[in-house]
Amino acid sequence: MIYLIISILAGVSIVIARIINSNLADKIGLLEGTLINFVTGLMLSLVFLLFSSEAVSFSTLDFTQVPSWAYLGGAAGVIVIFLSSYLTPKVSAFYLTLFIFIGQLFTGIVIDYFTLGELSQGKILGGLLVLFGLVFNLRIDRKQEMRSA
Repeated sequence: MIYLIISILAGVSIVIARIINSNLADKIGLLEGTLINFVTGLMLSLVFLLFSSEAVSFSTLDFTQVPSWAYLGGAAGVIVIFLSSYLTPKVSAFYLTLFIFIGQLFTGIVIDYFTLGELSQGKILGGLLVLFGLVFNLRIDRKQEMRSA
């Protein structure tokens, strides 16, 4: 039961964060809002690290052992926050959540393929069903907009 509550709270926090980021970007600009988002995230991450029981030893780190693609996570985060802040006022929360879900699902499938060498037919089928449902719903919404205009 606790995991269900945590997952619901995580989903709620994502929607709230999108709204806050969008409002911030509207007030100070997209790039500035994205920068503030990452600086705030860095500071909070450092606070959590300081109060966690994890031991960090920088002397054993060898950054040359880290694959170069691993450093793209930060760039991907910047792109996601930037696009989310830009699209939130323009797209309904329902569609934006579906777009993000579909993007995460297919990115996970691609990562699984390149790291594990496997393709999950169930995940692909599920993702395609959600994608087709989204396209179908978008078409219905467009037809209703045309009728009412």
